[in-house]
Amino acid sequence: MTQSFSELQLSPNLARAIAEMGYESMTPIQAQAIPVVLQGRDVMGAAQTGTGKTAAFSLPLLQRMLKHENVSTSPARHPVRALVLLPTRELADQVADQIKQYAKYTQLRSAVVFGGMDMKPQTAELKKGVEVLVATPGRLLDHIEAKNCVLNQVEYVVLDEADRMLDIGFLPDLQRILSYLPKTRTTLLFSATFSPEIKRLASSYLQDPITIEVARSNATASTVEQHFYRVDDDDKRQTLKQIVKERGVTQAFVFVNSKLGCARLARSLERDGLKTTALHGDKSQDERLKALDAFKKGEVDLLVCTDVAARGLDIKDVPAVFNFDIPFNAEDYVHRIGRTGRAGASGLAVSFVSGKDTRLMADIEKLIGKKFELEALELEADKRPAGHFNDGQRAWRQQGGEDGEQRAIREARASREGRSRGERRPYGAAARVPADPLFDKPYEPSLAPDEKPSWESQAKPVPSRLSPNIKTRKKVPALFKAPAPADSV
Repeated sequence: MTQSFSELQLSPNLARAIAEMGYESMTPIQAQAIPVVLQGRDVMGAAQTGTGKTAAFSLPLLQRMLKHENVSTSPARHPVRALVLLPTRELADQVADQIKQYAKYTQLRSAVVFGGMDMKPQTAELKKGVEVLVATPGRLLDHIEAKNCVLNQVEYVVLDEADRMLDIGFLPDLQRILSYLPKTRTTLLFSATFSPEIKRLASSYLQDPITIEVARSNATASTVEQHFYRVDDDDKRQTLKQIVKERGVTQAFVFVNSKLGCARLARSLERDGLKTTALHGDKSQDERLKALDAFKKGEVDLLVCTDVAARGLDIKDVPAVFNFDIPFNAEDYVHRIGRTGRAGASGLAVSFVSGKDTRLMADIEKLIGKKFELEALELEADKRPAGHFNDGQRAWRQQGGEDGEQRAIREARASREGRSRGERRPYGAAARVPADPLFDKPYEPSLAPDEKPSWESQAKPVPSRLSPNIKTRKKVPALFKAPAPADSV
């Protein structure tokens, strides 16, 4: 039975804000976590991604902090009372935006700090005083060392996507940050998956926590339709375009494993006429925010990204996710496909599996506990207009449509492998050397098996003055100038 937000008896200001955002019924994690957090208890919350964990910790914390709200302009009256730590800049910016919407009718202030941006605007905002601080660990430590914020009055700490923070090596930073906080506090740990490392972290910093697990660990949403296609690496781009066209996909995430592959694929799809943008770690923070904003506004159709976008990003009504590359970490598959089918909506998750992905597929099946069947997909003919095709050897070949291109590719491969079909040698290629019949003959020994070489048969024995315990050097063949005939002297 679903519960309504009206049953929580939140303050009128919070209730008004969430009503404007369209919140009516609570998700399972919200229904179980919010009452517990309102009691001031520590919580370990596990739920599959896309189930509303942000509201599950934000709303009760804001409700409990309303006793501190005031209209004073003094920064001393607005110390940091709630600290929310997240692994990525995009996720931090998203959570901060949601908290501001929840608290827009209250006097509680919030701010966000993350790397990749100038510290001066962040410092100016912190100096004014904020009650809720959303941050990534690295940039928060920068502000702490610069004495831009003081955390000695923090009452609530939230570790969101804690497993991801441990995966990317934030454990030492987390330990340093938690050492600056008061011992008496409420700690909330939320994650899509619970690993043994997460449980050890919880046992170190949580006091008698209540574990809330609303879904089986590492489960995928039942509303997401999953397909796995066996595709060669060279055919993945064409397969992607064909599925987008056949299913009428208007927007989709396209996940790849490397930053370089992300940039190359985005450029290729852009040349093919698809509105595409890239999102990866080598882009500046301003470029990343602009790419994400353009995707949210529907200005681009495909967001080609690395796993920097796999965690927690809440973009409504994204109909599909493509795994152009199978993720190296099986848990990232759960997070990737969690970008679609959110809040009960239906979604599509398509993964391209090449021959080298057998082990990665086995890891995903073991994690999820489900066996997937690899499907075959017949590719359409490539109907690009006639033009020239470069075979990689500085030779431009005329090709008209699919047959011409495939013929050029086949001939190029044949020439590289030494199977030339008699076409004209491309410019710059090595000339064919005539065969030498001497090298085609089988080996024939010039001496009989019992016959000695000439340098051994003509050699005269030399009396040895060496000790019998010293071995002489081994005789080897050598070429010397022949002595002149005696009659020529």
